[in-house]
Amino acid sequence: MSGLFSVLFYFLLLFKLAALVTFRHHNYYDLMRTLYKVHNECPYITRVYSIGRSVKGRQLYVLEFSAKPGTHELLKPEVKYVGNMHGDEALGRELLLQLSEFLCEEYRRGDARIVRLVQGARIHILPSMNPDGYEAAAAQDRDSSGYLVGRNNANGVDLNRNFPDLNTYFYYNEKYGGPNHHLPLPDDWESQVEVETRAVIQWLRSTNFVLSANLHGGAVVANYPYDKSLEHRVRGFRRTANTPTPDDKLFQQLAKVYSYAHGWMYQGWNCGDYFPDGITNGASWYSLSKGMQDFNYLHTNCFEITLELSCNKFPPQEELQREWFGNREPLIQFLEQVHQGIKGMVHGDSNDNLAGAVISVSGISHDVTSGEGGDYFRLLLPGSYIVTATAPGFEAETVTVTVGPAEPKLVNFHLKRSRPQVSPTVSVPSKDLGGKVFLKKGQPRTVRKKEVDKQEP
Repeated sequence: MSGLFSVLFYFLLLFKLAALVTFRHHNYYDLMRTLYKVHNECPYITRVYSIGRSVKGRQLYVLEFSAKPGTHELLKPEVKYVGNMHGDEALGRELLLQLSEFLCEEYRRGDARIVRLVQGARIHILPSMNPDGYEAAAAQDRDSSGYLVGRNNANGVDLNRNFPDLNTYFYYNEKYGGPNHHLPLPDDWESQVEVETRAVIQWLRSTNFVLSANLHGGAVVANYPYDKSLEHRVRGFRRTANTPTPDDKLFQQLAKVYSYAHGWMYQGWNCGDYFPDGITNGASWYSLSKGMQDFNYLHTNCFEITLELSCNKFPPQEELQREWFGNREPLIQFLEQVHQGIKGMVHGDSNDNLAGAVISVSGISHDVTSGEGGDYFRLLLPGSYIVTATAPGFEAETVTVTVGPAEPKLVNFHLKRSRPQVSPTVSVPSKDLGGKVFLKKGQPRTVRKKEVDKQEP
């Protein structure tokens, strides 16, 4: 009897969840109306804003969920989802719209898990990075062979091959020495990228994101950086060796969180390919240059993975409900991963908050920096770590930290201002001057002419 009750309860839950979302494809205006509908239903925890426009002038809308929309609250991490980077890969776009409706509805219901999620972080959802490409893809015949129509933006550029290539600089620095984080952009970077890419880069530079995922289609696997291999090959010939980041174990765990919470990704056999645990290092699958997830890791504090969510890039509407039920739980669980590791404030002598302080973890050659308000976030797996904070003009501070599996460990740093370097002085006795002459160490003693005249030959 209890088993029958459980089955009935499950189907009632599915029916309730289905009522919360609209399982259909949304064009540009439908997308805009959906975001503002969610905002109107949850005005105190949401904000709709645009990070820029596409080539054809469509807004790149973002829906934010937070306790104080529009404001970064100290020690509350920033997390984001990006969908529809490739215009013909539509499932991520629909999942993010459904997630937006779900978060609003469950928050209004008082669901403790969702309330805690929204109150504890600032969530940014960009359903479509490539609205022009989507409109082109949506207008084509699904039975035609031109399924790649709409993949690129209106200028025919693949946005996931359009970010500045920082991997080459990092691989060089890793071998010969140099910065391991926040690698600088070329002086003319803005002229080298598309308007959609530029909008995302400016967004990343204005918000101190900690965690991110971008949603794609064409396979079912959680893909983690690096995407660009140290070796070069053409997709379809052979898989290269992994090209891991210094945070490889952490990235694998983030990918597994999504894969194992997913309805079938974890099984590995999907779309005619096999990925153990449903995850893969991007470069070992196929190497790509100028990708978005590598750029996040090398230029900002953000750890991003790429989620390939469907064999069919533009699934028919009747499949959207099944896809939502397969992805709803992993979408929530992944957002919750922003709370692992350590976080804290970096203060100076006068208890002022220090922006741009560098947080280093011994044994992991990838640093993060504190934000404008002096708070920092460093994702780490459970374990013991030696952590150091440094800032120009201040003495470094090092602590040993034990990270647990639940809430992040709060670790604040109080840096003391460095004392100015003053050269030591030495005293040189002099009978002629009736006392001592004080000189900086290493400098020759200056002798007056009268004193020289008295010296013996």
